[in-house]
Amino acid sequence: MIKKFCVFAFLLLTISVYSQEKAAGDLKEGMKMGVGHEMSLIIASKVEIPQFAPPEPEPSKWTGGTLLQLGFSQLALSNWASGGYDNIALNAHINMYRNYEVLDDMYWENRLQVAYGFIQSFGDRYKKSDDKFIFDSKLGYKAINNFYAAATFNFRTQMTNGFSYPANKEPVLVSSPFAPAYFSLGIGMDYKPVKPLSINFSPLTGNLVIVEKQELRTKYGNKIDQAAKIELGAQLKVDYKHKINPKLTINSTLNLFSDYLGIPTNIKVYWDLFIDSKINKYFSASLRTNLIYDDEILIADTDGNLAPRIQFKEILSIGFSYTIGDFKK
Repeated sequence: MIKKFCVFAFLLLTISVYSQEKAAGDLKEGMKMGVGHEMSLIIASKVEIPQFAPPEPEPSKWTGGTLLQLGFSQLALSNWASGGYDNIALNAHINMYRNYEVLDDMYWENRLQVAYGFIQSFGDRYKKSDDKFIFDSKLGYKAINNFYAAATFNFRTQMTNGFSYPANKEPVLVSSPFAPAYFSLGIGMDYKPVKPLSINFSPLTGNLVIVEKQELRTKYGNKIDQAAKIELGAQLKVDYKHKINPKLTINSTLNLFSDYLGIPTNIKVYWDLFIDSKINKYFSASLRTNLIYDDEILIADTDGNLAPRIQFKEILSIGFSYTIGDFKK
């Protein structure tokens, strides 16, 4: 094709030069179009000029998105008969995910959740209301139909010191960064009957419980001289992530763990629920709840008696919300 193009171009150039010379003479004879000029126009109209277009880039196999939420409140009192303290409160939450998919055969899902909240009462004291750092990762390869061979990883801890506040007493330290911290790695099967639902069963799951501060170790089930404890058991994890409509989204994660090395019938429960309702482009109302039951975590009641108890936290927030990437609604 290129050779033909070069031949035609050379022929066209020769004829054009000849036609220009001929036309110059013809101008004196009456401004008539020469034969060579007519031939060049006919040949040029028949020549197809090749078009070179760059290849289209392959679509990325990565998908991802980020959700940013910020709730803020402020209270000011002046000569308020019923009492109270001026205070400000802040709750911030970041939810990021990054996934990799190769057709329907393999996937790699990653999710990072960071949250922090506090209440500053002027006249009382600063109190932390929320603090978490959670990273989840799951790698799966299709085995048959909707079943995938999968490996799961989880890490969770808190970013700052946490305290309890007994009446008429000094605050008592109850947590800190890496006290506790949990690492979990499981191997098993992942079942995805429908897109929003994932059921993962890992009969071989290892947990590492780290409690860096010695005075907190017995509170979280470690021995006083045991900075890290290994657990080996089975894990069942149920993830449900569904956008009901453009304004309402529900995310739920239920994690059940049975420790072979401890008492297998004492199931450890971790359940996180997140409901987000979009008000407009930049504001939303959200509800986050966390339920935990671990028979090795000892919690004091109002009389100071330590025992395993159901832990529950609920945060209702109305405030600024911004989404990036596939979180965009």
